[in-house]
Amino acid sequence: MKPKTTYLLLSILGAVLPYTQFLPWVTHNGLNIPHFFQQLFSNQIGGFFAMDVFVSAVAFLIFVGVESSRLGMRGWVTWLPLLAVLTVGVSLGLPLFLYLRELTLERGTAPALVA
Repeated sequence: MKPKTTYLLLSILGAVLPYTQFLPWVTHNGLNIPHFFQQLFSNQIGGFFAMDVFVSAVAFLIFVGVESSRLGMRGWVTWLPLLAVLTVGVSLGLPLFLYLRELTLERGTAPALVA
């Protein structure tokens, strides 16, 4: 399987799987942000995962900016992963960006890189 196809499948899973947990919670609690963070940090394991994801998201967004600039990626290709991270999370944003990056490289629209 090509990396591009793998990234696309992971993007789908990265969108669907988190929402199988989030949507029932929202249905039960409403969009209660303070309660969300209270439950997220209700124990050290939850806090561990939350901090891991927050740092990963920041690192990923920096990577998107750097890599997009390096490859000459412009427009929706650069802001779509940002939107994905803010609405779903790194589980969607990262494989989506990698998919879009593969498309850019395949199409040859990226500038030639000097080693």
